[in-house]
Amino acid sequence: MNKIVVGLSGGVDSSTAAAILHNQGYDVVGLTLWLMKGKGQCCSEGMVDAAYICEQLGIPHHIVDMREVFQTHIIDYLVSGYSDGITPLPCSQCNKTVKFSPMLQYAREKLGVDKIATGHYARITHDPTSGRYQLRRAVDRNKDQSYFLYDLTQDVLAGVVFPLGEKLKAETRQIASEYNLKTADKPESQDLCLIESHGSMREFLDRYIAPKKGEIIDATGKVLGQHDGVHHYTIGQRKGLGIAAAEPLYVIGLDPVMNRVIVGDRTTANQIECTVGRVNWVSISEPNAPIRAQVQVRYRSTAVDVTVVPLANSRVKLVFDEPQFSITPGQAAVWYDGDVVLGGGIIEKPAPN
Repeated sequence: MNKIVVGLSGGVDSSTAAAILHNQGYDVVGLTLWLMKGKGQCCSEGMVDAAYICEQLGIPHHIVDMREVFQTHIIDYLVSGYSDGITPLPCSQCNKTVKFSPMLQYAREKLGVDKIATGHYARITHDPTSGRYQLRRAVDRNKDQSYFLYDLTQDVLAGVVFPLGEKLKAETRQIASEYNLKTADKPESQDLCLIESHGSMREFLDRYIAPKKGEIIDATGKVLGQHDGVHHYTIGQRKGLGIAAAEPLYVIGLDPVMNRVIVGDRTTANQIECTVGRVNWVSISEPNAPIRAQVQVRYRSTAVDVTVVPLANSRVKLVFDEPQFSITPGQAAVWYDGDVVLGGGIIEKPAPN
């Protein structure tokens, strides 16, 4: 019998993934990562529901304490980023450093299992020509999570299974109901686990970063208002600026050194290019010349045409066919060829003039 370890968060997706594999005859072991204290789908409440699902399916359940790793790689990473005037994306970082690699390592070393599965909406195929595993978008484009998985290694892709990659979310709910899973009607998590635990990103950050009043200025240096902390703002933000103006203003820059928030009209928030660091080439090896692709610069943004120019030191330059709004340092840029994830990385802050 094939043995597989399924990461269980306590939500309907991971529960259904486990049930599907169990019904297919796999010898399933449930594994839940303890990330932090408090409520939230991947914390205390989630662990209880995950344990219940394992009891319901009649499978063993392991809990691994990852709180220190989560503190270092996610919480400290977020606080450092916001303090430096960027808007970090914790999910892809968490998937790589906290979830997938540690789960696969635990499965191999502690359980003697070389396959893991999760409830993520994405697909994996193998290209016999290149010998590489390819990460692809899920069939359900509204739930596709390939954007958050761009940083997974070939080793991880070789060892992971996504049972929901070919399914629509409605099908997942239906399967969960057919199996009478406790989580079948559980509301979907709408926010980051940190937000679920602390109430809002602002409340979370205020626990770690002291408010510091400063100026809100325009591109010419004219003072338009006051703020209570650069970490409360992100590039492209329009609401909550507290400024009266004849036209809508957006955050176009953050200067943590001078403690300033820079605003401008929408046209000043557009960029024709940006640099991306910490690049991981997923489904193809790193090219030695520019390539054409479609890129997403945010999870919910539309993929747009781009030229990807390889640079030294795991970096690329993205040159957009059309200027793009709200290119945010700290967020991920992920480029595709159709539904195949070619690569991705972290958008860097523009060099000072």
